[in-house]
Amino acid sequence: MRRLGLRTRVTAAFAVGALLLAASMALVSYELTRRSLIDERERTALRAAYFDATVVRAGLDTDTPDVVEVLRSLDTGGSRRPVLHLDGEWYARTADPGTTTAIPTDLRQVVAAGKPAVQRVRVNGQTALVVGVPLSATATYFEVNSLLELEQTLQVLALALTTVAIMVAGSGAALGWYATRHGLRPLTAVADAAEKIAAGDFTARLDPATDPDLTRLSSSFNQMVDRLAHRIERDRRFAADVSHELRSPLQTLAAAASVLARRRQHQDERTALAAGLVADEIDRFQRLVNDLIDLARSDQPADRTPVDVAALAREACHTLDLSGSIVHLAPATPATWRVDRRRVAQVLANLLDNAVTYGGGPTSVVLSHDGSAGVIEVDDEGPGVPVEDREVIFERFVRGRAAHTRGAGDGTGLGLALVAQHAAAHGGHVTVTDRPGGGARFRVTLMDCLT
Repeated sequence: MRRLGLRTRVTAAFAVGALLLAASMALVSYELTRRSLIDERERTALRAAYFDATVVRAGLDTDTPDVVEVLRSLDTGGSRRPVLHLDGEWYARTADPGTTTAIPTDLRQVVAAGKPAVQRVRVNGQTALVVGVPLSATATYFEVNSLLELEQTLQVLALALTTVAIMVAGSGAALGWYATRHGLRPLTAVADAAEKIAAGDFTARLDPATDPDLTRLSSSFNQMVDRLAHRIERDRRFAADVSHELRSPLQTLAAAASVLARRRQHQDERTALAAGLVADEIDRFQRLVNDLIDLARSDQPADRTPVDVAALAREACHTLDLSGSIVHLAPATPATWRVDRRRVAQVLANLLDNAVTYGGGPTSVVLSHDGSAGVIEVDDEGPGVPVEDREVIFERFVRGRAAHTRGAGDGTGLGLALVAQHAAAHGGHVTVTDRPGGGARFRVTLMDCLT
């Protein structure tokens, strides 16, 4: 499972934190407001019920009371419904059996015992507040107060608080994104500098004055790059000097071996065989020295100039006595790329030589593009490269199935390593896969060469 990036995690943390805080505040606010509104509603209902009960008691205190008319005289509005229980009979303004049946039995008993009581119930699917007031030994008065308006108010409040919580979470995410964007800017500068150094540009440095809190990091990074550049330059110069110094004795040995080869007909069989082996090893040694010199120079930045890569590929084919017709330019791909001519020429030469030596010969060289990146694909008709060898063959002194062995075979073990180095100098990489139909396909990607 792919791990989320630091910016995404920080932004998500801000959003979740803001959401939790807003939700907590919303819940507390909702609960406090709900309790306050309900308590106020109950107090209002109690005051109204006591007042109406006084009116009803006065209306009943006559010789021939008209109970229904007394109830109709009450100013209860549309949210309160008065009900009177007198001498075992229920009286209301209108016939509404649902109201009387909704009054709980235990509440009736409490009020009948001479104590006022309050209870929330459900009437016709809606919440209501029932207030009971005793009037006399045979009369009890009840008011059923609808809480529909209160419930609607609470719903609106809940919706408003939820909306605010979501908006606060979104604001938290935006704040987190902004904070990480500016907070990680120094790390982005470090990453950019590291990418340039990985591409061979050892002049990349960090400005210690950019952020006072990161002065130590910037200074340490710059010191590390200075030491790394010094060590790489020292190693490169050592390899170049050693390789250069080896050329003179190698040329002398090659000349002597050439003399022995020309006199082979005057030598006995064992001497001629030994002279041939010496000549072959000297030739291999010369190629190794040349590759070491190229490898020592491969750490330098790429010197990009406009190059006709298609023509360069055909030249590489002709050098190895191959037909230039195997070079194909993909549709909509320009022939001229901004690349280092020497490096790309060696990439093509090494891949073609590898295909000739180990892959049964190249079948095609395809030049294409992927956005602004140039792509070189070299196919061969050999046995292909096993999956377990597809990473290590680009290391130095490694050759195919003979991975991690040195000195075996005719190659130097540096050809594909040079290909990888030259691709990295262009900000790209090289991979090998199976070719459809059999064989291997080497793919070299060179970044930003079509811009």
